[in-house]
Amino acid sequence: LDRIVPGYYHRLDANGYVTTSTCCPNTATEHAMMRKLMVDMVVRWARDYRTDAFRFDLMGHHMVPDMEAVRAALDELSLERDGVDGPAVYLYGEGWDFGEVAGGARGPNATQLALAGSGIGTFNDRLRDAVRGGGPFDGGLDLLARQGFASGLGTLPNRASDVGMVASASEAAESADRIRVGMAGNLADFAFEAASGEVVLGADLDYNGAPVGYTTDPQENVVYVSKHDNQTLYDILAYKLPTDLAMEDRVRLQTAALATVAFAQGVPFFHAGSDLLRSKSLDRNSYDAGDLFNAIDWTGRDAGFGVGLPLAADNRSDWRFMRPLLEDRSLVPDDAAVDASAAWFRALLAARASSALFRLPDAATVQERLAFHNTGPEQHPGLIVLTIDDRTGADLDPAHEAVLVVINTAPQRRTVTVDGFAGEDLRLHPAFAALEEDRLATSAFYARSGRVSVPAFTTAVFVLPDGPR
Repeated sequence: LDRIVPGYYHRLDANGYVTTSTCCPNTATEHAMMRKLMVDMVVRWARDYRTDAFRFDLMGHHMVPDMEAVRAALDELSLERDGVDGPAVYLYGEGWDFGEVAGGARGPNATQLALAGSGIGTFNDRLRDAVRGGGPFDGGLDLLARQGFASGLGTLPNRASDVGMVASASEAAESADRIRVGMAGNLADFAFEAASGEVVLGADLDYNGAPVGYTTDPQENVVYVSKHDNQTLYDILAYKLPTDLAMEDRVRLQTAALATVAFAQGVPFFHAGSDLLRSKSLDRNSYDAGDLFNAIDWTGRDAGFGVGLPLAADNRSDWRFMRPLLEDRSLVPDDAAVDASAAWFRALLAARASSALFRLPDAATVQERLAFHNTGPEQHPGLIVLTIDDRTGADLDPAHEAVLVVINTAPQRRTVTVDGFAGEDLRLHPAFAALEEDRLATSAFYARSGRVSVPAFTTAVFVLPDGPR
């Protein structure tokens, strides 16, 4: 195509060279015929191959009108004429803002905030960083010190405390607030009691100079804690958790991280193998690492930790931290650990699938039905408690009057009051009860006081079965 119309289909810099900020030659979809090529090919894949969702890598390098054109073209497809329910085809991608298009330099580029209201999903890095700790480009001591909700922030001092890098209680509470917004659809207008004790909106909270909440509809919130880029979830927890933490508790904290995804409003996204404690031996960029680092053993007998020292290109500067971890055989998940992790993950999925309350249809319903407990300045660190209420208004879930989710990442039992539920007979979800897990079995909801109690490092889901109104 470039031979037909030189310099048209690729995006050029001021000197006339093809830009490569995406690590590939960048295409100029702001030009009408390049946009048409993208739109036509998406329609073809949907109509002829029945592709039911499209993920755009580095979607922020397209323009908002490009993505709107794709959405509009899909919406024209119908079951009667095309055999495809076009409006049901989902669009999502990475709404990052960088490179030659940053800040709308080439037009309104398709970033997280710019796509609010479009129905197009973007990856939610706010929740990701708050759960994992730190950011995707951390190196050096930051890899150890910048803990998150599932990696010990405010609850499990690690090796970084030896050099004085310890987070404050307020940092832990503010991080938990970002998770709460993310689990509420990452809605810009979601109102709740923040760590300050004030009622704020999701958009009022800060994330590296940008608002935490930015969506107008839950479907625009793609919730995740790991994907192919950067370290796997197991590996980032290996960096940040105390090295002497028992494998059983590592499994439970991995589960807690995945629970923030499973029980969020929006579209949950799970990295392949995260249920099997998948590791890439701490590799931060396994693009060129081959099968040794990238393989997934679906039998669960080899999680991949400690297969070797990752390639120098992206990892050399952190080899001094990697070596002792990779040589620590206590960090290699055994069969029992992988089996337990897989069982916990199946319980997460079963609980989510069992209730429409985890898939609320719009922002107004989220605000009306979803509430957080253990909030404000006196909150327990490492504890997320939420309820989704179906006792009034339209009956959204014929099986449940309410659900209660408790995610405890602290090393001690936590007991809190769940406002508005005293007198209700909330019971452990059948999928969790079926785990027959000794520690989990001590979780309890006390109807008389309306309090819930969950042991250390434990995720629990309670349900109020539907009854006559």
